[in-house]
Amino acid sequence: MQNVLIITGGSRGIGAATAKLAAARGYAVCVNYHRSRPAADAVVAEITAAGGRAIAVAADVASEVDVVSLFQKVDDLLGPVTALVNNAGILETQMRVEEMNASRLNRILATNVTGSFLCAREAIRRMSTRHGGRGGAIVNVSSAASRLGAAGEYVDYAASKGAVDTLTIGLSREVAGERIRVNAVRPAFIDTEIHASGGEPGRVDRIKDSIPMKRGGQPEEVASAILWLLSDEASYTTGTFIELAGGR
Repeated sequence: MQNVLIITGGSRGIGAATAKLAAARGYAVCVNYHRSRPAADAVVAEITAAGGRAIAVAADVASEVDVVSLFQKVDDLLGPVTALVNNAGILETQMRVEEMNASRLNRILATNVTGSFLCAREAIRRMSTRHGGRGGAIVNVSSAASRLGAAGEYVDYAASKGAVDTLTIGLSREVAGERIRVNAVRPAFIDTEIHASGGEPGRVDRIKDSIPMKRGGQPEEVASAILWLLSDEASYTTGTFIELAGGR
């Protein structure tokens, strides 16, 4: 039976790189997106052109209704999920905490935290041996910001990723006996479009000299770590974090 992977926020950046690498390694892939349908369709087209199996499904992970629908569509079109990458995440314009309002905080937390919980819940209901599943793996895309704090820029984003870290630890212990492994990657300073969302597209170039490796990372480097955590090579690994921040 073919492994089935859902990647939230899979149309661009780390998500797109992970989708392509997973498909090349034999996964049937659902590329979830919120608004970027052309980008998601392009990822699917690239996968299918190479002989892989992939679909694009729209869903806002902050919406419980959307998340339930996403997993049901994957059930119908690809089969029950055996792997989940909680990659969807947002940040907003750089600012100090004293300038943030509740609307901004709620948007960040709804996508980055609630979305990860909801997707994990639906995956567990399909993977867990308690529910007749055959097991599986979940990888949460956290951030080195969860331990660095992102002072003066994105403390709210960093805090949301701290919650994702705690989810990873707690959930890994909760479902370890049900043949589900839960791990996380903590990337930072990766060359993706997310920096433009914060108002500084060139952020990685600005700070690269402060990174011990003196460069930003590439989405494909993060994807490789994610695929290792999903694979049988990591069969005794759960509740673990892989740092991808160039030494920071």
